[in-house]
Amino acid sequence: MIVRKETRNIIDHYHYWKHDAILADLDSKRNNFQVLCSNLHNDFNIATVIRNANAFLSRKVVIYGSKQFDRRGTVGTHHYTRLDHVGSEEGLKEYLKKNKFHRIVGIDNVDGARSMPKYDWGRPDQSQDVLMIFGQEQLGIPQNLLDLCDDVVYIPQYGSVRSLNVGTASGIAMYDFCSKVVNK
Repeated sequence: MIVRKETRNIIDHYHYWKHDAILADLDSKRNNFQVLCSNLHNDFNIATVIRNANAFLSRKVVIYGSKQFDRRGTVGTHHYTRLDHVGSEEGLKEYLKKNKFHRIVGIDNVDGARSMPKYDWGRPDQSQDVLMIFGQEQLGIPQNLLDLCDDVVYIPQYGSVRSLNVGTASGIAMYDFCSKVVNK
C-alpha cells in the first residue's frame, strides 16, 4: 500500500525540506518576469494567477488595488511565491520607479493588441524583469494600467467566447514567456 506522508502541495524534490529552504531554493532559480494583477473589485481569479506564477517561477506577483483575495485557489502556492501589494496609483508609480523593467506587457484582447504567438518578449538579462499586467473578469486591464504598457498582447481564440478567464490567460502568457525566453 502506498501512503502519502507529505501534505503540502509541493513536488517530490522538496519533500522533507523546511519551508524557508524551499523558498530560498526557488528564489535562486526565479525567472525574470513579474506579474501585476488588477484587483479593484476582489477578483476571485487572483489565486489561479498566483498558482501559475509559482508553476512558472515568476520573481514576484504584485496585487494592485484590494489586498484581499480568496487564497484557497492557490492550494498553498502563495507560501512559495513572492507577493507584494500596491494599493493606490501613487504606490504603483513608486513601485515602477523602484523596479526598472525591461518591458511592461499587458495581456488583454483590446484593439491594437499584438498576437501572442508572434510576440517577441525581448531578451531581458537577469537584472531586468518583464512585467506582465493582467486585468480582471469583465473589466480587463484598467486604462491607467494600459497606459503604462510598452506592448499589449492578446491570445488568439477560435470559439465564440469573447475572452478567456484571467487565470487561464495568465498561465498561457507565462508559458509563452518561459518557452520563448527562459528555455532558449
